[in-house]
Amino acid sequence: MPRPNHPEARCTTIVRKAIAVVRPQFRLSFAHGIHGVPHWTRVWFHGRSLAASLDVNPSVLAWFAFLHDSQRHNDYTDPLHGTRAADFALRLRHDGVITELADTEFEHLCEAMRLHSDGHTLAEPAIQACWDADRLDLGRVGFTPDPKRLCTPRAKRPKTIREALRMSEGLARSPSTSRVPASK
Repeated sequence: MPRPNHPEARCTTIVRKAIAVVRPQFRLSFAHGIHGVPHWTRVWFHGRSLAASLDVNPSVLAWFAFLHDSQRHNDYTDPLHGTRAADFALRLRHDGVITELADTEFEHLCEAMRLHSDGHTLAEPAIQACWDADRLDLGRVGFTPDPKRLCTPRAKRPKTIREALRMSEGLARSPSTSRVPASK
């Protein structure tokens, strides 16, 4: 069991808090949808690895994973969902829910959410890690992540992309995601 102040313990607390605030207001299929908890869990899995490779606070990636699609109105075209997610994060920060991030980290979280569907690749490392963590799960909707549209060296590796595809297709599951069924 990790120590209470250990980053892993903090992130476990973040995941629990995020699910607790997102679930009651989430409009789509929480457990089985392409933008629900199975996707968020895989984004968090990828985000941990990317955060470590870039020396980025994993707490940013934990909040991103569970908030970035939390304000979607549908699973299809919803160009404002990232902006709504950033606004939701601002409310959570104001209400004392998001307390683990320094001001700059919180700004990076909001920027990553606002722009995560726009195809950008140039940004601060924390933002890039957020975007790549999400893009590595494109296999769930039948797309292979394109290294040219990824930001970080680790995400661009062919091995990383292959493993992400297997995970999103449900062919290989890590112990941390095996409790959540993979969606297609």
